[in-house]
Amino acid sequence: MRLLAGLRAGERRLTQRMASWDASTVGRPLSAVEEAAESTKLWCGAAVVMAWRGGRRGRRAAAAGLAAMAMAQLAANGVCKQIADRPRPPKEWIPHDEVEDRPDSSSFPSGHTAAAVAFTAAITPARPLAGGLCAVPTAMVAVERVHSGAHYPSDVAAGAAIGLASAWLIHRIPHLLHRRDRP
Repeated sequence: MRLLAGLRAGERRLTQRMASWDASTVGRPLSAVEEAAESTKLWCGAAVVMAWRGGRRGRRAAAAGLAAMAMAQLAANGVCKQIADRPRPPKEWIPHDEVEDRPDSSSFPSGHTAAAVAFTAAITPARPLAGGLCAVPTAMVAVERVHSGAHYPSDVAAGAAIGLASAWLIHRIPHLLHRRDRP
C-alpha cells in the first residue's frame, strides 16, 4: 500500500513539474507537433512520403506503420480507455490554460502516444533513417501529453507499450500465418 502511495506521489510530482515548464519555450513547439500529430495527420503524411519516394521498401514500411498505428489506436482508444475509466490529472496541477483543451475521455492510456510509437517502431526496421526522423516528434508528442495536462506519465508509458506491442505484432503476424500454413 505504501508503495502504491509512493508511486502516486511521484507521478503527481512529475506531472506537475512537466506541466510547469515554460510555455513560451517548451509549450509552443510541443503544441505545434501535437497539433500536426492530431488525428494521425503527421504519421499519415510520413507514410505518403515513404510510399511515394521510398520504392517497394518504402511502401512496405508505410503500410506496416499505418497498420501498427491502427492496431494501437484500436487497443488504446477502443479497448483500454473503455475498461480503465481514469480521470485526467486535476486542473489545479496544470498552471497554464492548455488544460482547458483536453478531452473528456479516460486518461489511461495515451492514444496519441500509442499511435506515434506504433508508427515509428513499425517503420524503423525497413527504414531506419525515417524511423529516426519520426522518433523526434514521437518523443515530443509523448512529452506534450503530460505537459498539457491531458495525461499522467504512466498513461504515456502504457501508450508507448501498446505502440511497441502493436508494431511487434504487425511484423510477427505474417511469420505466424506462414508457419501455420506449413504441413
